[in-house]
Amino acid sequence: MTEVCALGELLIDFTTVKKDETGYPTMEAHPGGAPANFLAALSRFGAETGFIGKVGDDTFGRLLKGTLEDAGISTRGLIFDPHHFTTLAFVTLDENGNREFSFSRKPGADTFLSFPEVNYDLINEAKFLHFGSLSLTDEPARSAVAMAVSEAKRHNTLLSYDPNLRLPLWENKEEAKEQLIWGLKQADVVKISGEEVDFLFALNPEDGAKHIMQEFKNIKLCYVTCGEKGAYFINRNAFGFVPALKVLNVCDTTGAGDIFGGSAMFAFLKTEKAPEELSEAELTKIVRFASTSAGLSTERAGGISSVPSFEEVTARMKEEYNEDF
Repeated sequence: MTEVCALGELLIDFTTVKKDETGYPTMEAHPGGAPANFLAALSRFGAETGFIGKVGDDTFGRLLKGTLEDAGISTRGLIFDPHHFTTLAFVTLDENGNREFSFSRKPGADTFLSFPEVNYDLINEAKFLHFGSLSLTDEPARSAVAMAVSEAKRHNTLLSYDPNLRLPLWENKEEAKEQLIWGLKQADVVKISGEEVDFLFALNPEDGAKHIMQEFKNIKLCYVTCGEKGAYFINRNAFGFVPALKVLNVCDTTGAGDIFGGSAMFAFLKTEKAPEELSEAELTKIVRFASTSAGLSTERAGGISSVPSFEEVTARMKEEYNEDF
């Protein structure tokens, strides 16, 4: 039985390896896409997962299908599009070392998933359906997400959501805010970044976490990640902050937030509790596991390919917190 399925983009991330003397980058291709990175963490730790989405019937699309299968993620819900190319994302660094994203997605195959193509059997058998905002940028994918969310609610499948804002993919900021808020109104569990909290609510991460729980009564558990600083957690019982893992040799932060989300979901499922029932101690342990996993992933390139093993994560937790998982 599938424990978690995810609907959304599956793409190739091209990350900068070096630049020549005129500033042009040499790039390296890695499999990615936020929902796929999320599932990769869950699958790496032993959870049963499935992906729902569309790629081009091209070299990259076929490579990505193989990557999911190698990662132990079911591809029953993966569709090949003969008319549109697999989406490509190009990740470069600005003068301050911050990531900038450029996309070859005008249009990309992932935006053409229609609701009749969604594998509803995967959704109906899963404990969670995970989705993100990149599938809300264009039709018909936007309507496919809405139908999938409706089907999940009808079958009491819980909903996990990551806003994962990428402004270049939206027509304007107003449309982005409207759709990101729509996602928040559907979800039971949310993983959101401090930058996204600021974009949506003009609040700092701590106040944003509290605001989300007050404003969106459907949300039962929320994580607000703050990169190298750490992450807040909040539900109806508890609120707290866990500092990030100290990482000395950061290689690539692409996908770290997704890996945090998937790792937190894995640790949460192990509790066999409802998200609103978790205590402060339980949530602290979940976020420590997720932060350790995400931190270790930044020492390697890529998203899907950078997920550490369960043994690596638990050994580092023992070292950092003197805590068994």
